[in-house]
Amino acid sequence: MPKEVNEGQAREKERLTQRVRAKLAERDARLTPQRQQILEIFADYPDRHLSAEEIYDLIRRKNPEIGLATVYRTLELLEELKIIHGINFGDGRSRYEFTPVDKHTHHHLVCLGCGRVFEVDEDLLEKLEQSIEAKHDFEIVDHQVKFSGYCGRCRGRARR
Repeated sequence: MPKEVNEGQAREKERLTQRVRAKLAERDARLTPQRQQILEIFADYPDRHLSAEEIYDLIRRKNPEIGLATVYRTLELLEELKIIHGINFGDGRSRYEFTPVDKHTHHHLVCLGCGRVFEVDEDLLEKLEQSIEAKHDFEIVDHQVKFSGYCGRCRGRARR
C-alpha cells in the first residue's frame, strides 16, 4: 500500500466516513476511533476480502490495544448497517467487503488451488432477475454468485 494517498482516495474515504456517520446516527451510535480504524483497513485494502482475524492483525499494527472482540462487534454493526457484507468462500470463515451503494454486489471466482479470490464485475443475471421478479411478484435487491475452479497460476502448476 502506498504511503501517499491521492486526492481521489482521500475524497472517497471522506465520503465513506460521512456515509457511516449518518448510518450510525440513525442508531444513536457514533464513529469511535476503533470503528474508524477498521473502516480505514477496508479503504486501504479495497481489492481484498478480509476475515475478522486478518482485519485484527492489520489494525493491531496501528493500535495494539484493540481486541478481537471489538473487531467482531464492529463488523457485526457495519454489516447490520449494510456498510459491509460477509461472504463465505468455503474456508470456514466469513470474509468482508464494502457493500456497493448503487449496484449489486459483484460475483467472485474462488481458486481451489491457492484460495485467491477474484472479482467479476459483469452482472449477467439482470435479465434473469427481471424475469423472476415479474413471474413471482418478488423484488430482488441483491444476489451472490461464486464460481469455484483453478486460476491460471494453479492450472499451470498442475500441468508441470
